[in-house]
Amino acid sequence: MNFLKRVLSTVVGIIVFLVISFFGLIFLGALFGSADNNIVQVRTNSVLELQLDFPINDYAGKTNFKEYTFLNENEKNGLFNLIDAINYAATDSNIQGISITNNMVDAGISQVSALRKALLNFKESGKFIVAYADIYSQKDYYLSSVADTIYLNPAGMMEFKGLYSEQLYFKDFQEKTGVRMEVVRLGKYKSAVEPFLESEMSENNREQIYSYLNSLWSTLKSDISESRDIPVESLHQIADSLLARTPKLALKSGLIDRIGYYDEYLNGIKNAVGISSSDNLRFITIEDYAEHAATKLGSKYSKNKIAVIYAQGEIIYGEGDQTTVGQGAVNRALESARNDDRVKAVVLRVNSPGGSALASELIWREIELTKQVKPVIVSMGDLAASGGYYIASNANEIIAEPTTITGSIGVFGVLPNGKELADNLGINAEQVVTNKNAVTYSFFERLDDNQRAYIKEGVLDIYELFSTRVSQGRNLTREQVETIAQGRVWTGQEALNIGLVDQLGGLDLAIQRASEYAQIEDFTIKELPVFEKDLDKMLQDFGLVKAKETILKEEMGAENYETYKRIKALTQKKGIQLLFPYSTNIN
Repeated sequence: MNFLKRVLSTVVGIIVFLVISFFGLIFLGALFGSADNNIVQVRTNSVLELQLDFPINDYAGKTNFKEYTFLNENEKNGLFNLIDAINYAATDSNIQGISITNNMVDAGISQVSALRKALLNFKESGKFIVAYADIYSQKDYYLSSVADTIYLNPAGMMEFKGLYSEQLYFKDFQEKTGVRMEVVRLGKYKSAVEPFLESEMSENNREQIYSYLNSLWSTLKSDISESRDIPVESLHQIADSLLARTPKLALKSGLIDRIGYYDEYLNGIKNAVGISSSDNLRFITIEDYAEHAATKLGSKYSKNKIAVIYAQGEIIYGEGDQTTVGQGAVNRALESARNDDRVKAVVLRVNSPGGSALASELIWREIELTKQVKPVIVSMGDLAASGGYYIASNANEIIAEPTTITGSIGVFGVLPNGKELADNLGINAEQVVTNKNAVTYSFFERLDDNQRAYIKEGVLDIYELFSTRVSQGRNLTREQVETIAQGRVWTGQEALNIGLVDQLGGLDLAIQRASEYAQIEDFTIKELPVFEKDLDKMLQDFGLVKAKETILKEEMGAENYETYKRIKALTQKKGIQLLFPYSTNIN
């Protein structure tokens, strides 16, 4: 009887849960649906507040839930939504100026550079830009250096010291734990797997990191020099001697204009707007204003369209989403654009370190099919390396930012091996086979010569295919490709000099070139892809996945958790990889 009671109570509990979930979804749908009708209104004498402390993707994404359409999302907080908002604000009589405050900006250098260019365009309207921070990181300061007046808190600090990149090496760790990575690579600069083979950085790797860091730093110094009217050599000396580490030193060096508190900063804005110190300022956040600007810009109509397709994140074999590039979503977008008579040209925005060789080839093929029907222009963001360059190589034209990291034309294969660990634990794996090559890989056995030869053969085939794609797409001889390949990384500025890209510029230039190829002047933008999600599966996965991530982050700390994720991601790669050599965290 007690058993039947427990069964009945369980069934009743499940029914109640399903009913609550159903009405909860209806409530959420009504909530989100009504939000579309409540776009913020911009009042007169408003100040646009630029606080970019949220993760910035090139594309915020459009998501469709097949069975719950009221949950469909079309976010407007992507990089180019923010740029559109800044550009629109320059013509909006209700916006008096822009305030940049306490950012800790969560974006790549090329993304910050694109925002910075939009702010420089905004200044041409005659409206003011002011900036305040308690702490300026280098990226924060790079963005804020366009301001007419830059404030720093009296007890604040500034980071202006040059760039560095830190790499972790795991050879000794592998020997101590007994878990090794079996590696096959091609390209002397292909350093994604170097940490598993060496205890310290190779000279080839150090050479390429030093080269691209210096190229990036030169661009930052040049831009800041122009905005602050400080010679580049003086900026280099300021960084070398840390002559901006305190507010007083930063003021003396000319990197800031005033040392002051936030309330003093606000009074300065009130004076610029033309209101008294007792009045309240009307701030509108960049996220809210981006929604407002999107409704205004979206009202424009043209029968001609240019499709902008975003490929952002690591390339994986599968559907993909806002943070990963899958051939599923990207190829569906390319096919849609190719078959839409209203779409006259395609711009592929690539911001990817690469990844799966198979997925890269499938996307390459879809671009090739599209290019036969209408022009395809590539715009490179922070990263278009390895597989990211692979999918860009056959475009009609490639446009990169000076600070884009690209190239890395090389291939590797990696397999985790726990033979030594198993031996230490007293575990022995035995296999029974019908054919001599039935065991192509076992975690518990070291690769033999035959297995390694087969893997190397596959890596070589992909490297040959990659090189051929670049040779044909860029009209270079195989010998020319070989001199700039070998897995070496280049900045956009360097890539222009060696023929890997055609021009330097942002997405706006790529769209302009697409319109010129298509011979159209009047057009609107169609952003793709649209991602398809299964809410039921998400609900099943949500609890365990989120709880695990939260627990690990709390126990390990944020930095250790990021390191753990990088190691885990490398050990879980399947198939041959075309991947950027290392973490892109540049400090």
